[in-house]
Order: sequence, then structure tokens, then C-alpha cells
Amino acid sequence: LGLPRVFSFCLFLHSSSAQIRYSIPEELTRGAFVGNIAKDLGTDVAKLAAANLQVLSDSDSQYFSVNVNTGVIMVSERIDREQLCGQNPRCFLHLKLAIENPVEFYRIEVEILDINDNPPEFPSDEVSLRIYELASLGARFPIQPAQDPDVGTNTLQTYHLSANDNFNLNVKARTDGGKFPELVLERALDREFRAFHYLVLTAEDGGSPPQSSKIRITIQVLDANDNHPVFDRPSYGARLVENSPLGTLVVKLNATDVDEGPNGDIRYSLSSHNSAALRQIFAIDEQTGEIRVQGNLDFEEATVYEIEVEAKDMGSPTMEEHCSVVVEITDVNDNAPEIVLTSVSSPVQEDATPGTVIALIGVKDSDSGDNGQVHLQIAKELPFKLVSSFKEHFSLVTNGPLDREKASGYNITVRAVDSGSPQRATQKTFYLRIADVNDNAPNFSSPFDTAHVQENSLPGTSVFSVSASDPDEGSNAKLSYSILDNGMQDVPISTYFRIDQDNGTIYTVRALDYEQDKVFQVPVEVKDAGSPALSSTAVVHVFVLDENDNAPNIVYPSVPKGSAFHQAIPALAEPGYLITKIVAVDADSGHNAWLSYQLQETTEDLPFQVERRSGEIRLAQALRESEDSHRLVVEVRDNGTPSLSASVVIVISPEETSVQDFSKSLDLPQSSPKDTNLTLYLIISLVSISIVSCVMFALAAARCLKAGNASWTFRGCCRGTGRKPTSHFRGQMKPDGFIKYLDVGGAGLTSQAQNYTSCFSPMSDQSDFLFVKPFSHSSTAETVAAYEQVTSTLASPCDGQAQPNTDWRFSQTQRPGTSGSQNGEEAGAWPNNQFDTEMLQAMILASANEAADGNSTLGGGNGTMGLSARYGPQFTLQHVPDYRQNVYIPGSNATLTNAAGKRDAKNAAPAGGNKKKSGKKEKK
Repeated sequence: LGLPRVFSFCLFLHSSSAQIRYSIPEELTRGAFVGNIAKDLGTDVAKLAAANLQVLSDSDSQYFSVNVNTGVIMVSERIDREQLCGQNPRCFLHLKLAIENPVEFYRIEVEILDINDNPPEFPSDEVSLRIYELASLGARFPIQPAQDPDVGTNTLQTYHLSANDNFNLNVKARTDGGKFPELVLERALDREFRAFHYLVLTAEDGGSPPQSSKIRITIQVLDANDNHPVFDRPSYGARLVENSPLGTLVVKLNATDVDEGPNGDIRYSLSSHNSAALRQIFAIDEQTGEIRVQGNLDFEEATVYEIEVEAKDMGSPTMEEHCSVVVEITDVNDNAPEIVLTSVSSPVQEDATPGTVIALIGVKDSDSGDNGQVHLQIAKELPFKLVSSFKEHFSLVTNGPLDREKASGYNITVRAVDSGSPQRATQKTFYLRIADVNDNAPNFSSPFDTAHVQENSLPGTSVFSVSASDPDEGSNAKLSYSILDNGMQDVPISTYFRIDQDNGTIYTVRALDYEQDKVFQVPVEVKDAGSPALSSTAVVHVFVLDENDNAPNIVYPSVPKGSAFHQAIPALAEPGYLITKIVAVDADSGHNAWLSYQLQETTEDLPFQVERRSGEIRLAQALRESEDSHRLVVEVRDNGTPSLSASVVIVISPEETSVQDFSKSLDLPQSSPKDTNLTLYLIISLVSISIVSCVMFALAAARCLKAGNASWTFRGCCRGTGRKPTSHFRGQMKPDGFIKYLDVGGAGLTSQAQNYTSCFSPMSDQSDFLFVKPFSHSSTAETVAAYEQVTSTLASPCDGQAQPNTDWRFSQTQRPGTSGSQNGEEAGAWPNNQFDTEMLQAMILASANEAADGNSTLGGGNGTMGLSARYGPQFTLQHVPDYRQNVYIPGSNATLTNAAGKRDAKNAAPAGGNKKKSGKKEKK
């Protein structure tokens, strides 16, 4: 490096130790040569290596490394003298070495020499000074000195200041060698001329080459209040309209002050020369100089205002300036009309006649001339109008009908407009309430309702709730419900039902009996509490639902309770022989009236069987000659839930010569000649009606063919125009489509005219006429539905073109099965509900004519119950329960079952005789 290297030996008391000193500059690179210890100690390098040279750990060994093979000491890490020794003039590092054979210690001292590697540095790159512009000459302002970590001549030596007109540089030296700069004011400052001065101070050290650094000095000249405010004009003018709104800007003043800060901060104010009244009208913003209106400007009071204003700065001492502002006032239409409600009549009845006075209204305007002329207005869509009574007074009257239900009140806005330019207007709104009158009757949600109730329900059972509404209010809308007795029932309806007058809920008064009454027509009236009261009515059709509350009643054989019925049969009767027939009826309907017959189980094997559906008792196997009489218990059970039953004891005795016709025990009264004539008249009437109907159907068919309908059919039975029953089907589908009502009166009938059902079939070989029970007030809508199902199923009797359907069958849910397959035993199913049962009953009734003329096959094993093959060859007595007992023949007390039973009994003996004869032939 071109620097001298110095080393020396220092011998201690023991010859085994020595000290060597080296000098090197700082900042040498890693691997730089420091010294050769073998050369400096005068020792052979090989001998030094054999002596196991070691560097001891308690020395500054991290900065140096020793090559034991060459004895050379090198720099192993950067050395910064300023970091190691700071401002000390001299800086040393120590290295301790040891060798063996013999053991010797060496202490090496390395002096680190300073180089000029650091320039002088100021604490910051920039410094700011604030100097009052009136500061005295010679004032001194110290500057923070620069720092140089180097020592000796390499450290800071001097300062230099850039050229300027106001300041000089003075450097102060301390006893420790430190140097401090300071600025000295040589010329007076003027902020308005130059507010800022920018200087540069340079610090320089004595190294070779020298290093330096600079700092920028910013001097801000602080203001002094040496200037007063100045307005941009000596006086100001403005023009305002009277009654200008508060806050209206009159004028904005502008004054300036060349000083700054508080010395240039101006405050505006009204001069004390202004009157107190003027101070109430105008106000000035002390910071912005805006003069605004804060009171009422009235042209009639003053036309011109002159305002004195002063501007002051915030310096010390304060300096001020004055000016004047002239404000001219312009007259305008500044008064709006005023509306005064003298009186209001509220509420007003909704039935008030047109022209009724509602309110008295007065107006006034403080202006004069056209500005004081006022006109009143209201909305055109309101049912009111304004009528001028006299000057500045008006009446508000009705101009049309009022309806509280459409509008319960009106917000009436009255608007007053003057004739000024521009016009001024004002308005006032008041609420007029419309009082209610009872002009609306209550209204049911539906004029007809349908309800269902189970028979035998406890009194007080809720049946239905009717609901009505009344658009009126108050007592006019307070509703009460009641049940009317319209005389259409045999017994007052109030004995069956009652109604809650408050909520319209209908309750039963007593238990209902489906077998007695099937449907009720309950007229309900709702009435409001207005004066006069208004009312409306509705009809609730209450249908009674059947319950299995009647056990079967055995009609034949009729024996006292606890007794047995005795029947004799031929001893040689063959299997299948018809012994007798059990006839039973059930007052219930639907499933509850389906009856089945069966023998009670016994320990002995009886040679008899009972047809499950027909109740016929037949011989199952030939009787043995030794057999005596047999005791059978036949049980009749309905299909209700729970099922009810009845039983009869029959004692069958075989006799050798006895052939008994059990039908003789049935007493069938004969019809009187009068009944025969009545039947003839009825048949003639119905045939006539049928012919007329067929002609009408033919005309309709021709019209359809003309219209291009290639395929059409007529369905349904003949429809007549018989008298309708006292109805429970008002507003509903009526049974006229299937049933024709005729008025029949005469001996053997009740005094009142009764209604009978009739139907003719042009496909029959003979005229069919059917009598059924009168259609009473208890007939149900379900029966009507059942009849219409039959109508839709059977071919139309009046349609001459229709051919019988030879493949007619019941649907899966309607087809009756055999007696061995019902209720889980059969593949078929019983009718599912009361409607299907009624339909089946109606089909059975359609064959009543065969019962009347003696051609019935009701007693036969394969009889069709009066239904010919065209109504379904598969429909036999083996599949359908016997309901002929429900068919009523006018003029007699017998049923079709009784009549059929006698004929069956008459035919039984010949049948038995034939069988006996055939048996004898077989023996031969």
C-alpha cells in the first residue's frame, strides 16, 4: 500500500515470550498482507510449522488469519477504524500466538491508521429559519455544525456560505477543536419585497483530496403590520325587491392588505354610524364581507338604505379603512291572499241533497289594486263547488251525491290566487268526514251453500257457518243471523236447527234421522242494526249422512220372537230344491243396507245352504230316509260399520207326500179396478209425452245432420214437464232429467198429490211403467246423482236408433260379485258408497213392470230381477241383493218382494214335481 510497516521485539523477563507491532491502514481488502511472523522472528518456516503454531482464541483473531506453512499474517475481515476506536487518535488490534517444543507465546499488536474515507456531514440536508422583518442589524442565527468521524487532518476544517445581500458567515472554534457556523444579518429585511431567502452552507475537511458536504438554508421573513387594508372601490350600490327572503345577498365587499397572517387578516363590520333599525335589516359577514338581508324589506317603509362599512386588520396595532353601500328597494306583489274558514259542518250525511252548505270561507289580501283581487278554487273532481256570497266571502256546497262506502271522507284543498304579476297564491286543506246512513243491505258470500251432518249427531253439533258482510259502518254494519220458517218443510225448520245470531254458526237442535229426513233447506236471514234495518237471505242445503243405526228386519218368514218357522219339504227332494226364501229389509241406505244371508255354524253337518245374496234356502244334498226334522238359524247381516244383524229359526221337516208352496203364506192384495184404470191413464199420458219428445229429438237430429255432424247419439231417459217437488234443489241440478213427476190422486192414496217416477223404453216388448215411493222433501242430491249415473249407463229409451249393448258390464267398483266372493271372499266389490247403492236400486226398480204383470223371475235361481237381457245378461239375482221390498205399489200394502215371493212359491211345486218325475224316470 506504500505505507511503512514497523515491527519490534519486546523481550519480557522470560525468554519464552515476545511482542511484535505492525501498522496498517483501515479499510484493507480481505487477504491483504499484514506481516511475516517467521521472517520478523528470524525463524525457519519449516521449524515454525513443526512447532505447531496456533492462534489463541482470546485475541482479535476474527480480523486476521495466519498461514502456518508460510508464517504470513493476512486481513480476514473489513476493518473500520471509526467503528472500532471512534475519535481516539490511535487505534490498535491484538493477536496472540503460541508454539510447542519449546513452548513460546507471541503477542502481535497491529495499529490501524486513519484514511480520509468520511466526508463532513450535516444533521440534515435542509434547515429553515424564521426571521422577523424588523430584526436589527448584526443579529446572529446559529446553524447546526457538520460532523466528520475521521481524525487528524482528515477531519472537518472550514465552512463556506453562498453569496447573498443580507447575511454573512461567522465560524466559532471551541477548545476541543470543534467549529460552529452562524449567520449574521448585515442588511435590513423587507417581507413585502422578499419573503424568503435561500442560502447554501458548505463544510470541508483537510484530507487529500478534501471532501465536503452542503446544507440548504431557507430563511422566511416574518411579517410586521406596516400596511392598512384597502377597498377595491370607495362606495358600492345594490338593488333589491321588497320582501326579499332572509339571507338574500345584497353585495360582497372586497378589501386587501399586503401584510400576511394576522396583519393581513381583515374583519368587516357595520360602522357605529348606522341606525339600530338598519342593523336589524342588514347583516355583514365579518370574514367574507357579504352583506345579507336579515329583516323585512318593505317598500312602503323605505325606498333607499345607506350602509357604512369598515374593514380592520388583526395586526398590532390595528389598522382600518371605511366605505359606504347604497341599497335601493323595488316594489313587488309581496302579499299572498289569506284564507279564513269561518265555519265547517263536519261530518255531513252521505244522503245530503245537492246544494247543502258545507263550509263558509273568507279571503283577504293586504295588497291593493290587481294585487288584492282574489279568486278561490277547489279540485274539479270533488263533489263540491264554491258559491260567492258577497265580496271576499264564499260558501262551499255539495254538487252531487255522496257515498261513504266509496269515500269515507274528503281532503278539500281551497286555493286562493290574486291577480298580481306574478300571481301569488295560498291554499288551505281541511278534512270533511262523511257520516254513514243505512243504505246497504248485508250481503252473503254465497246465496246457496251446502253442508253435511252425520245422523244421530248430538244436539248442539256445529253444522255450518254462514258469513255476510255489510259495507256500512257502526250499528248499520252490526249483523245478526236468524233462521226463517218458510213453510216449505212439514215440520218447522227451527225444530231441527238453530243459528248463533252473532257469528252465523248453525247448530242442530236435536239428533237427525237419515231414514226420516235426508236433506234440509235452511233459509238464513241476516239483518243489520240500522234504522230502518236491511236484510238478505241465503239458503243452506244440509245433507244428512247415513249411519248404520238400523238392524235388518226379517219380513218373511214373520214369526214371534223366540218362535221358529216350520217348513215342510218332500222327502225325495233333489239337491237344489228351493225350500223357502228369507226376505229382510234394512231402513238404512248404501253400504249400510246391503244384506247378506248365512247359516249360523253348528256342530252337525246340515244338508242345506243359503244363498248369500238372495236369502234362498236350498237343499244341498239329498235327504236320507232316516233323517228327521232339521233346525236352522239363518242370520241376516248388513254391510255397515259396525255391522248389525238379525236371525230367524227355521225348522225343516221332510214329508213323503207334502209339496208346500211357501208363497201362499204371503198375502198379496189385488189391485182394484180403479187402480188398473189409473195405470192405463198414466201409461197413455206418458206414451203421448214420449212421442212428442221423440219428435223433438228427431228435429234436433235433423238439424245436427245439416250442420255436418256425422255421428251423434241421444242419451238419457225421456224428460217430461211434470210438477217439480217442493224443492230442496233450488239453484242446483234437478232430478228432472231422469224422473218425471205426475200428480195422481184417488182412492187408496193419500189426500195430497204424490209424485211418481216413470220411464219408458221403446225397445221393450211391452210398455214399462214404474211406481215408486213419493219423492218427499227428504230426497237427497245423492239419489239424483245415482239416477243420473243410471241414465248415463243405460241406453236411451227414446232413441230408436240405439241398439242394446250385449257386452254391458258394471265397472270394477260397481259390479256385484257372487255370494261367495264378497267382503274379502270375492273378486268383485260391493258398491263403494251410498250413491252406487241408490243407482243399483234404481236399476232394480226399472223392472217393476214385470212384477206387476206376473212375469217376474224374481224367485228363479237365475232370474234377472225384471231386467231384460239388453240391460246386461250377467246381472242376475245371484250377484245382487234383493231390494224389491223397497218398491212400493200404489193402492196396496205389499212390496214387489211379496208379490214375487207368492209367484215363486206357485212355481216351486211344479218345479219340484217335474224334478220328482224326472227322478222316477232315471230310476226306471
